[in-house]
Amino acid sequence: MIVLEFKLKGKQHQYKAIDEAIRTAQFIRNKCVRFWMDNSKVSRADLSKYTKQLAKEYWFASKLNAMSRQASAERAWSSIARFYDNCKKKVPGKKGYPRFKKNSRSVEFKTQCWKLLDPKHIQFTDKNNIGKFKLVGTWDLAFYDEKQIKRVRLIRRADGYYCQFCVSVDVQIDTLPTKKAVGLDVGLEYFYSDSNKHQEPNPRFYRTGEKQLNRLNRQKSKKFRKGQPQTNNYKKALNRYARKHLKVSRQRKEHAKRLALRLIQSNDLIAYEDLRIANMVKIGKLSKSINDAGWYQFRTWLEYFASKYGKIAIPVPAAYSSQECTKCGRLVKKTLSTRTHQCTCGHQEHRDIESAIIILQRGLRRAGHALTHAWGETSSSSVGENLLGYGDSLNQESGL
Repeated sequence: MIVLEFKLKGKQHQYKAIDEAIRTAQFIRNKCVRFWMDNSKVSRADLSKYTKQLAKEYWFASKLNAMSRQASAERAWSSIARFYDNCKKKVPGKKGYPRFKKNSRSVEFKTQCWKLLDPKHIQFTDKNNIGKFKLVGTWDLAFYDEKQIKRVRLIRRADGYYCQFCVSVDVQIDTLPTKKAVGLDVGLEYFYSDSNKHQEPNPRFYRTGEKQLNRLNRQKSKKFRKGQPQTNNYKKALNRYARKHLKVSRQRKEHAKRLALRLIQSNDLIAYEDLRIANMVKIGKLSKSINDAGWYQFRTWLEYFASKYGKIAIPVPAAYSSQECTKCGRLVKKTLSTRTHQCTCGHQEHRDIESAIIILQRGLRRAGHALTHAWGETSSSSVGENLLGYGDSLNQESGL
Protein backbone atom coordinates (compact mmCIF):
# COMPACT_ATOMS: atom_id res chain seq x y z
CA MET A 1 0.00 0.00 0.00
CA ILE A 2 1.35 3.40 -1.00
CA VAL A 3 -0.07 6.89 -0.59
CA LEU A 4 0.02 9.46 -3.38
CA GLU A 5 -0.60 13.04 -2.29
CA PHE A 6 -1.85 16.02 -4.31
CA LYS A 7 -2.70 19.56 -3.38
CA LEU A 8 -6.29 20.58 -4.08
CA LYS A 9 -7.09 23.68 -6.10
CA GLY A 10 -10.67 24.83 -5.72
CA LYS A 11 -12.92 27.64 -4.51
CA GLN A 12 -13.51 28.98 -1.04
CA HIS A 13 -16.98 27.47 -0.63
CA GLN A 14 -15.53 24.05 -1.50
CA TYR A 15 -12.93 24.38 1.25
CA LYS A 16 -15.70 25.24 3.71
CA ALA A 17 -17.56 22.10 2.60
CA ILE A 18 -14.43 20.03 3.36
CA ASP A 19 -14.23 21.65 6.80
CA GLU A 20 -17.85 20.68 7.43
CA ALA A 21 -17.14 17.07 6.40
CA ILE A 22 -14.11 16.96 8.71
CA ARG A 23 -16.17 18.24 11.65
CA THR A 24 -18.84 15.61 10.96
CA ALA A 25 -16.24 12.83 10.80
CA GLN A 26 -14.80 14.03 14.11
CA PHE A 27 -18.27 14.08 15.67
CA ILE A 28 -18.96 10.49 14.58
CA ARG A 29 -15.56 9.31 15.82
CA ASN A 30 -16.11 10.90 19.24
CA LYS A 31 -19.65 9.50 19.46
CA CYS A 32 -18.27 6.01 18.78
CA VAL A 33 -15.72 6.41 21.57
CA ARG A 34 -18.48 7.55 23.94
CA PHE A 35 -20.63 4.57 22.88
CA TRP A 36 -17.75 2.23 23.76
CA MET A 37 -17.25 3.94 27.14
CA ASP A 38 -20.93 3.67 28.07
CA ASN A 39 -21.45 0.05 27.01
CA SER A 40 -19.65 -3.21 27.70
CA LYS A 41 -18.37 -5.75 25.16
CA VAL A 42 -18.57 -3.34 22.23
CA SER A 43 -16.98 -4.73 19.07
CA ARG A 44 -15.80 -3.13 15.86
CA ALA A 45 -18.98 -4.32 14.11
CA ASP A 46 -21.11 -2.68 16.82
CA LEU A 47 -19.44 0.68 16.17
CA SER A 48 -20.07 0.30 12.44
CA LYS A 49 -23.76 -0.35 13.09
CA TYR A 50 -23.91 2.58 15.48
CA THR A 51 -22.94 5.00 12.70
CA LYS A 52 -26.20 4.14 10.92
CA GLN A 53 -28.12 5.10 14.05
CA LEU A 54 -26.20 8.39 14.26
CA ALA A 55 -27.21 9.23 10.67
CA LYS A 56 -30.88 8.88 11.68
CA GLU A 57 -30.54 10.96 14.84
CA TYR A 58 -28.46 13.85 13.41
CA TRP A 59 -29.26 15.38 10.04
CA PHE A 60 -25.70 16.62 9.44
CA ALA A 61 -24.32 13.11 10.05
CA SER A 62 -26.51 11.79 7.25
CA LYS A 63 -24.76 14.17 4.82
CA LEU A 64 -21.63 12.06 5.19
CA ASN A 65 -21.58 8.89 3.11
CA ALA A 66 -22.12 5.55 4.89
CA MET A 67 -18.60 4.35 4.07
CA SER A 68 -17.11 7.60 5.36
CA ARG A 69 -19.04 7.19 8.61
CA GLN A 70 -17.67 3.65 8.90
CA ALA A 71 -14.14 4.99 8.30
CA SER A 72 -14.64 7.37 11.24
CA ALA A 73 -15.81 4.43 13.36
CA GLU A 74 -12.67 2.54 12.33
CA ARG A 75 -10.58 5.45 13.59
CA ALA A 76 -12.32 5.20 16.95
CA TRP A 77 -11.76 1.44 17.03
CA SER A 78 -8.05 1.80 16.21
CA SER A 79 -7.56 3.87 19.38
CA ILE A 80 -9.59 1.33 21.37
CA ALA A 81 -7.64 -1.63 19.94
CA ARG A 82 -4.34 0.11 20.71
CA PHE A 83 -5.48 0.54 24.33
CA TYR A 84 -6.39 -3.16 24.56
CA ASP A 85 -3.03 -4.21 23.07
CA ASN A 86 -1.08 -2.04 25.52
CA CYS A 87 -3.02 -3.57 28.42
CA LYS A 88 -2.34 -7.12 27.21
CA LYS A 89 1.34 -6.38 26.67
CA LYS A 90 1.50 -4.70 30.10
CA VAL A 91 3.16 -1.61 28.69
CA PRO A 92 4.63 0.41 31.58
CA GLY A 93 3.03 3.74 32.37
CA LYS A 94 -0.09 5.04 30.70
CA LYS A 95 -1.86 2.60 28.38
CA GLY A 96 -3.33 5.19 25.99
CA TYR A 97 -6.96 5.23 27.06
CA PRO A 98 -9.07 6.52 24.11
CA ARG A 99 -9.70 10.24 24.21
CA PHE A 100 -11.99 12.56 22.29
CA LYS A 101 -10.63 14.40 19.27
CA LYS A 102 -10.76 18.19 19.46
CA ASN A 103 -9.13 19.29 16.25
CA SER A 104 -9.34 16.69 13.49
CA ARG A 105 -7.85 17.61 10.14
CA SER A 106 -8.98 14.85 7.77
CA VAL A 107 -11.92 12.86 6.46
CA GLU A 108 -11.80 9.58 4.56
CA PHE A 109 -13.84 8.23 1.66
CA LYS A 110 -13.59 4.58 0.66
CA THR A 111 -14.81 3.49 -2.78
CA GLN A 112 -17.87 5.72 -3.04
CA CYS A 113 -18.67 9.44 -3.34
CA TRP A 114 -15.60 10.28 -5.43
CA LYS A 115 -14.72 9.93 -9.08
CA LEU A 116 -11.58 10.62 -11.09
CA LEU A 117 -12.59 12.68 -14.11
CA ASP A 118 -9.03 12.46 -15.46
CA PRO A 119 -5.56 12.03 -13.87
CA LYS A 120 -5.61 15.69 -12.74
CA HIS A 121 -9.23 16.23 -11.65
CA ILE A 122 -11.43 14.61 -9.00
CA GLN A 123 -15.08 15.13 -8.14
CA PHE A 124 -16.82 14.36 -4.83
CA THR A 125 -20.52 13.49 -5.05
CA ASP A 126 -21.57 13.35 -1.40
CA LYS A 127 -24.25 15.52 0.18
CA ASN A 128 -21.71 18.03 1.49
CA ASN A 129 -21.42 19.50 -2.04
CA ILE A 130 -17.63 19.42 -2.03
CA GLY A 131 -17.55 19.37 -5.81
CA LYS A 132 -14.75 19.22 -8.37
CA PHE A 133 -11.06 19.94 -7.67
CA LYS A 134 -7.90 20.19 -9.69
CA LEU A 135 -5.08 17.94 -8.43
CA VAL A 136 -1.70 19.66 -8.24
CA GLY A 137 1.21 17.24 -8.07
CA THR A 138 3.70 15.16 -10.04
CA TRP A 139 2.23 11.68 -9.54
CA ASP A 140 0.60 9.97 -12.53
CA LEU A 141 -2.68 8.40 -11.39
CA ALA A 142 -3.26 7.02 -14.90
CA PHE A 143 -0.53 4.47 -14.16
CA TYR A 144 -2.84 2.75 -11.63
CA ASP A 145 -6.22 1.14 -12.12
CA GLU A 146 -8.99 3.00 -10.29
CA LYS A 147 -9.93 -0.28 -8.56
CA GLN A 148 -6.53 -0.23 -6.87
CA ILE A 149 -7.45 2.99 -5.04
CA LYS A 150 -8.93 1.76 -1.77
CA ARG A 151 -9.35 5.08 0.03
CA VAL A 152 -9.31 8.80 -0.65
CA ARG A 153 -8.41 11.11 2.23
CA LEU A 154 -8.98 14.87 2.37
CA ILE A 155 -6.54 16.69 4.68
CA ARG A 156 -6.48 20.30 5.92
CA ARG A 157 -3.06 21.76 6.60
CA ALA A 158 -1.79 25.23 7.36
CA ASP A 159 -0.83 25.85 3.73
CA GLY A 160 -3.96 24.46 2.07
CA TYR A 161 -5.98 21.33 1.43
CA TYR A 162 -4.59 18.02 0.19
CA CYS A 163 -5.94 14.79 -1.26
CA GLN A 164 -4.30 11.43 -0.57
CA PHE A 165 -4.93 8.29 -2.60
CA CYS A 166 -4.27 4.98 -0.83
CA VAL A 167 -3.26 2.64 -3.66
CA SER A 168 -2.95 -1.12 -3.20
CA VAL A 169 0.28 -2.10 -4.99
CA ASP A 170 3.25 -4.36 -4.33
CA VAL A 171 6.17 -2.20 -3.19
CA GLN A 172 8.81 -4.95 -3.12
CA ILE A 173 11.98 -4.09 -5.06
CA ASP A 174 14.73 -6.63 -5.80
CA THR A 175 18.30 -5.35 -5.44
CA LEU A 176 21.75 -6.90 -5.61
CA PRO A 177 23.39 -7.61 -2.24
CA THR A 178 25.99 -5.09 -1.12
CA LYS A 179 27.69 -7.53 1.32
CA LYS A 180 27.86 -4.76 3.92
CA ALA A 181 26.49 -4.31 7.44
CA VAL A 182 26.41 -1.26 9.65
CA GLY A 183 25.51 -0.36 13.22
CA LEU A 184 23.91 2.99 14.08
CA ASP A 185 24.02 5.01 17.27
CA VAL A 186 21.71 8.04 17.23
CA GLY A 187 22.57 11.05 19.33
CA LEU A 188 22.25 14.79 19.82
CA GLU A 189 25.81 15.83 19.02
CA TYR A 190 25.54 13.95 15.68
CA PHE A 191 22.33 12.68 14.16
CA TYR A 192 23.90 9.23 14.00
CA SER A 193 27.34 7.67 14.20
CA ASP A 194 27.91 4.37 12.42
CA SER A 195 30.31 1.50 12.89
CA ASN A 196 32.29 2.66 9.84
CA LYS A 197 33.27 5.78 11.82
CA HIS A 198 31.04 8.10 9.79
CA GLN A 199 29.17 10.75 11.76
CA GLU A 200 26.11 12.42 10.22
CA PRO A 201 25.61 16.06 11.31
CA ASN A 202 22.48 16.87 13.27
CA PRO A 203 20.57 19.56 11.30
CA ARG A 204 18.48 20.75 14.31
CA PHE A 205 15.67 22.15 12.17
CA TYR A 206 13.60 23.39 15.10
CA ARG A 207 16.55 25.03 16.83
CA THR A 208 17.48 26.76 13.56
CA GLY A 209 13.99 28.15 13.07
CA GLU A 210 13.21 28.76 16.75
CA LYS A 211 14.02 32.48 16.61
CA GLN A 212 11.60 33.04 13.74
CA LEU A 213 8.99 30.82 15.39
CA ASN A 214 9.18 32.84 18.60
CA ARG A 215 8.80 36.09 16.68
CA LEU A 216 5.73 34.78 14.83
CA ASN A 217 4.28 33.53 18.10
CA ARG A 218 4.68 36.98 19.69
CA GLN A 219 2.98 38.60 16.71
CA LYS A 220 0.11 36.14 17.07
CA SER A 221 -0.21 36.74 20.81
CA LYS A 222 -0.36 40.53 20.40
CA LYS A 223 -3.43 40.17 18.16
CA PHE A 224 -5.26 37.77 20.47
CA ARG A 225 -8.46 39.16 22.06
CA LYS A 226 -9.43 37.28 25.19
CA GLY A 227 -13.16 36.59 25.54
CA GLN A 228 -13.96 38.20 22.17
CA PRO A 229 -14.25 36.97 18.57
CA GLN A 230 -10.83 36.87 16.94
CA THR A 231 -10.04 39.29 14.13
CA ASN A 232 -8.82 38.38 10.66
CA ASN A 233 -5.39 39.76 11.55
CA TYR A 234 -5.12 37.21 14.37
CA LYS A 235 -6.17 34.40 12.04
CA LYS A 236 -3.54 35.45 9.52
CA ALA A 237 -0.85 35.61 12.19
CA LEU A 238 -1.90 32.18 13.45
CA ASN A 239 -1.64 30.77 9.91
CA ARG A 240 1.86 32.21 9.44
CA TYR A 241 2.93 30.60 12.71
CA ALA A 242 1.40 27.24 11.73
CA ARG A 243 2.99 27.29 8.28
CA LYS A 244 6.42 27.78 9.81
CA HIS A 245 5.88 24.78 12.09
CA LEU A 246 4.72 22.79 9.06
CA LYS A 247 7.90 23.69 7.19
CA VAL A 248 10.07 22.50 10.10
CA SER A 249 8.21 19.17 10.32
CA ARG A 250 8.55 18.62 6.56
CA GLN A 251 12.27 19.34 6.70
CA ARG A 252 12.68 16.81 9.51
CA LYS A 253 10.67 14.19 7.63
CA GLU A 254 12.55 14.56 4.34
CA HIS A 255 15.89 14.46 6.17
CA ALA A 256 14.99 11.22 7.94
CA LYS A 257 13.65 9.69 4.73
CA ARG A 258 16.74 10.59 2.70
CA LEU A 259 19.18 9.17 5.25
CA ALA A 260 17.14 5.99 5.76
CA LEU A 261 16.95 5.31 2.02
CA ARG A 262 20.68 5.90 1.57
CA LEU A 263 21.54 3.49 4.40
CA ILE A 264 19.22 0.76 3.15
CA GLN A 265 20.49 0.97 -0.43
CA SER A 266 24.14 0.77 0.64
CA ASN A 267 23.88 -2.01 3.28
CA ASP A 268 22.31 -5.43 3.63
CA LEU A 269 21.95 -5.31 7.41
CA ILE A 270 21.37 -2.29 9.64
CA ALA A 271 21.43 -2.62 13.42
CA TYR A 272 20.10 0.24 15.52
CA GLU A 273 19.18 1.01 19.11
CA ASP A 274 15.75 -0.02 20.35
CA LEU A 275 15.08 3.22 22.22
CA ARG A 276 11.95 4.10 24.20
CA ILE A 277 11.79 7.67 22.99
CA ALA A 278 8.49 8.37 24.78
CA ASN A 279 10.31 7.87 28.08
CA MET A 280 13.42 9.78 27.00
CA VAL A 281 11.52 12.98 26.22
CA LYS A 282 10.45 13.14 29.85
CA ILE A 283 13.97 14.37 30.63
CA GLY A 284 13.30 18.09 30.98
CA LYS A 285 16.64 19.44 29.78
CA LEU A 286 16.84 17.24 26.67
CA SER A 287 13.20 16.82 25.61
CA LYS A 288 13.26 19.63 23.04
CA SER A 289 16.48 18.40 21.45
CA ILE A 290 15.27 14.79 21.36
CA ASN A 291 12.00 15.78 19.68
CA ASP A 292 13.91 17.97 17.25
CA ALA A 293 16.18 15.06 16.23
CA GLY A 294 13.27 12.93 14.96
CA TRP A 295 14.75 9.52 15.90
CA TYR A 296 11.43 7.68 15.80
CA GLN A 297 10.65 8.97 12.31
CA PHE A 298 14.10 7.88 11.17
CA ARG A 299 13.53 4.39 12.60
CA THR A 300 10.12 4.14 10.93
CA TRP A 301 11.58 4.90 7.51
CA LEU A 302 14.45 2.47 8.10
CA GLU A 303 11.98 -0.34 8.80
CA TYR A 304 9.82 0.57 5.81
CA PHE A 305 12.67 0.73 3.29
CA ALA A 306 14.15 -2.48 4.70
CA SER A 307 10.87 -4.24 3.97
CA LYS A 308 10.62 -2.63 0.55
CA TYR A 309 14.16 -3.48 -0.61
CA GLY A 310 14.40 -6.87 1.10
CA LYS A 311 17.08 -5.82 3.59
CA ILE A 312 17.43 -6.60 7.33
CA ALA A 313 16.87 -3.92 9.97
CA ILE A 314 17.40 -5.16 13.52
CA PRO A 315 16.63 -3.23 16.73
CA VAL A 316 18.94 -4.23 19.57
CA PRO A 317 18.79 -3.43 23.31
CA ALA A 318 20.52 -0.13 24.02
CA ALA A 319 21.55 -1.03 27.60
CA TYR A 320 25.26 -0.37 28.25
CA SER A 321 26.02 0.06 24.53
CA SER A 322 27.86 3.31 25.32
CA GLN A 323 29.71 1.82 28.32
CA GLU A 324 31.09 -1.43 26.90
CA CYS A 325 34.59 -1.64 25.41
CA THR A 326 34.85 -3.33 22.00
CA LYS A 327 38.39 -4.54 22.67
CA CYS A 328 38.24 -6.12 26.13
CA GLY A 329 34.52 -6.09 26.99
CA ARG A 330 34.93 -4.09 30.21
CA LEU A 331 32.26 -1.60 31.26
CA VAL A 332 33.62 1.95 31.37
CA LYS A 333 31.08 4.18 33.11
CA LYS A 334 30.63 7.63 31.58
CA THR A 335 28.43 10.65 32.06
CA LEU A 336 26.57 12.23 29.13
CA SER A 337 29.19 14.97 28.95
CA THR A 338 32.01 12.44 28.43
CA ARG A 339 32.34 12.14 24.66
CA THR A 340 35.47 9.95 24.44
CA HIS A 341 35.73 6.28 25.37
CA GLN A 342 38.96 5.53 27.23
CA CYS A 343 39.51 2.04 28.59
CA THR A 344 42.19 0.70 30.92
CA CYS A 345 43.25 -1.65 28.12
CA GLY A 346 44.47 1.40 26.20
CA HIS A 347 41.65 1.53 23.65
CA GLN A 348 40.39 5.04 22.82
CA GLU A 349 37.55 6.01 20.48
CA HIS A 350 34.69 8.49 20.13
CA ARG A 351 31.88 7.46 22.46
CA ASP A 352 29.18 7.24 19.74
CA ILE A 353 31.34 5.31 17.26
CA GLU A 354 32.27 2.82 20.00
CA SER A 355 28.56 2.40 20.76
CA ALA A 356 27.75 1.88 17.05
CA ILE A 357 30.28 -0.97 16.85
CA ILE A 358 28.73 -2.62 19.93
CA ILE A 359 25.27 -2.24 18.35
CA LEU A 360 26.48 -3.91 15.14
CA GLN A 361 27.94 -6.82 17.12
CA ARG A 362 24.65 -7.30 18.96
CA GLY A 363 22.69 -7.05 15.72
CA LEU A 364 24.81 -9.71 14.02
CA ARG A 365 24.39 -11.92 17.07
CA ARG A 366 20.61 -11.57 16.96
CA ALA A 367 20.52 -12.19 13.21
CA GLY A 368 22.59 -15.35 13.74
CA HIS A 369 20.14 -16.56 16.40
CA ALA A 370 17.23 -15.96 14.03
CA LEU A 371 18.88 -18.13 11.36
CA THR A 372 19.64 -20.83 13.95
CA HIS A 373 16.00 -20.95 15.02
CA ALA A 374 14.94 -21.16 11.38
CA TRP A 375 16.78 -24.51 11.16
CA GLY A 376 15.01 -25.81 14.25
CA GLU A 377 17.88 -25.40 16.72
CA THR A 378 17.76 -23.59 20.04
CA SER A 379 20.32 -21.23 21.50
CA SER A 380 20.30 -20.79 25.27
CA SER A 381 21.46 -17.18 25.02
CA SER A 382 18.61 -16.06 22.79
CA VAL A 383 15.53 -17.38 24.57
CA GLY A 384 12.74 -14.85 24.37
CA GLU A 385 14.42 -12.65 21.77
CA ASN A 386 12.45 -11.89 18.65
CA LEU A 387 13.30 -9.96 15.58
CA LEU A 388 11.15 -7.00 14.74
CA GLY A 389 8.40 -7.88 12.26
CA TYR A 390 7.84 -5.68 9.27
CA GLY A 391 4.49 -4.72 7.82
CA ASP A 392 3.73 -4.86 4.13
CA SER A 393 3.83 -1.12 3.73
CA LEU A 394 4.07 2.27 5.30
CA ASN A 395 1.07 4.58 5.25
CA GLN A 396 2.82 7.33 3.34
CA GLU A 397 5.69 7.58 0.92
CA SER A 398 4.49 10.70 -0.85
CA GLY A 399 7.87 12.45 -0.96
CA LEU A 400 9.73 9.86 -3.04
